[in-house]
Amino acid sequence: MSLKKINTVLAAAFILFILWFGSEYILTPETTAPGLGLPSWPSGDGGGFLIIKGIRDVVLALALGILLVTGHRRALGWVLLVEALAAYGDMTTVLAHHGSVAAAFGIHGLTATLMVVNGLLLMRETRKVAAAPASPPLTGAGPS
Repeated sequence: MSLKKINTVLAAAFILFILWFGSEYILTPETTAPGLGLPSWPSGDGGGFLIIKGIRDVVLALALGILLVTGHRRALGWVLLVEALAAYGDMTTVLAHHGSVAAAFGIHGLTATLMVVNGLLLMRETRKVAAAPASPPLTGAGPS
């Protein structure tokens, strides 16, 4: 299997995964929240923050999807690298609030690291295209 096919499958899997759990946070935050890794349900009307997380995740997935569908593979690699910071941020948040270490590293940290790997593979795949020299200027008799 070619590197391009592997990258496409990985990116599509990330997009579907992020869309799925983002949608879960929007539709059923009370049942999805325990999987986040934080030790307790937000007090008061804190459930709204989980919906915000869901909306963030859906938007991140849509941005990746647009780049994949339109064929902007180098930009897709860069955006995967940048969006991995959101997952690393989630991992750090869970750890800082005394949440589940297993969820922090096993869900958020692993997802972020796999996003970095996929982003770097996309950068490697598109390296030659980005480094290709520009076409030489046309020469010859033209209108003067």
